Amino acid sequence: MSSRKRVVGGNQRNGEKGSATAAKGKRLQTGDKQHKAALILARGGSKGIPLKNVKTLAGIPLIGWVLRAAVDSELFDSVWVSTDHDHIEKVALSCGARIHRRSAEVSKDSSTSLDTIQEFLRLNPEVDIVCNIQATSPCLHPFHLKEALQLITEQGYDSVFAVVRRHHFRWQEVKNDSGELTRPLNLDPHNRPRRQDWDGELCESGSFYFTQRELIEEQGLLQGGKVAYYEVRPEYSVDIDVDIDWPVAEQRVLRYGYFGRVPPEVVKLMFCNISGCLTEGRIFLSVSGEEMVSINTRDTAGIRILQKEGVEVMLLTSSLNPFEKALSQKVSARLGCEVLCVGEQPLDDLETLVKERKLSWRDVAFMGNDEIDVQCLNVAGLSAVPSDAPVLAKNAAKYICTAPGGKGAMLEFAEHIRLQKRKAKSQLEQDRIDLTSS
Repeated sequence: MSSRKRVVGGNQRNGEKGSATAAKGKRLQTGDKQHKAALILARGGSKGIPLKNVKTLAGIPLIGWVLRAAVDSELFDSVWVSTDHDHIEKVALSCGARIHRRSAEVSKDSSTSLDTIQEFLRLNPEVDIVCNIQATSPCLHPFHLKEALQLITEQGYDSVFAVVRRHHFRWQEVKNDSGELTRPLNLDPHNRPRRQDWDGELCESGSFYFTQRELIEEQGLLQGGKVAYYEVRPEYSVDIDVDIDWPVAEQRVLRYGYFGRVPPEVVKLMFCNISGCLTEGRIFLSVSGEEMVSINTRDTAGIRILQKEGVEVMLLTSSLNPFEKALSQKVSARLGCEVLCVGEQPLDDLETLVKERKLSWRDVAFMGNDEIDVQCLNVAGLSAVPSDAPVLAKNAAKYICTAPGGKGAMLEFAEHIRLQKRKAKSQLEQDRIDLTSS
């Protein structure tokens, strides 16, 4: 598909470093089984943004985006997170990673990525190829990793790294009061090219580095031997170092991020808890004993968004904390949604409804906020919790809202669903164009 084209360059491919790498290239081409490991470095002492690797970005922890791509690529015999921090370890485990608990020696501010990777390889002698993936590259997709690894496994390269094409004119830096004059580094001001007439330059994106074990151990290099680059299109290249990058990255991820194997465009039914999701979880009592709840108009707008998109919305109450029947009827009439009371195992009650509509759970979105919702959060094609949900529910959800329950969380999730449906529709149209032109 046109959205997945990539270019592999040749101007840095001729760096063979003697017979060892040449022999290794031949061994690769025979199809020998090699252990391939993905390794994400996530130290707890980030200076720019404290614990940025587990800060929520577009609904999931930052590190979760690259872990999802690595796991779903099905390329790796093992997927690891190298960390020195308990909370990062907990998040990584919940995302399906194994843990390399790095030593104090490689956890210093002065420690390099190479130091940590060398320690990892010493502790894991079975690893033949390591892919160092940057945690702060949330637009990474499985196809990037697959196509880059093929350069090693099928074409015999020793190392492959990600680059992005930039169209930036660079000038020599000069110190204040030095009397020096700046000068152009990559252009002739007399013949300044237009952007469309200039190919630009390839810059390391930092997204990932594939390297043969021997290159790291024997030469202390992540890039060397017979080396190639893999060009990532600019829309997939995003890096986060300071807080100001965060909202920009979030918008980029919502449009170009990888959301899993199953596309969300099929969502036709949504279940949403009233208490704790649509409301703050409080019930008010009048002097006469009548029960009342407060529903934010932003969240009712979210329900309308989904209804306009053709999604049936059903609201849930719990037998553990039931609404008065009259109150449920008022909420139903006000919002135009059926209200259903579920038991201690909501999945058992909702399974029947899903089957009656001839749907599967991948066609369903679910918004919950409690431990009893975990099963539904796990099986639903799209699932979300408000920001104030308990940790167990957050770990099961595919999207964590920035808003708490009753204060816009429903609207946020509704907009996320709509965006994903439109994104999938656009991709489907592009696929049809590609098929027609091929």
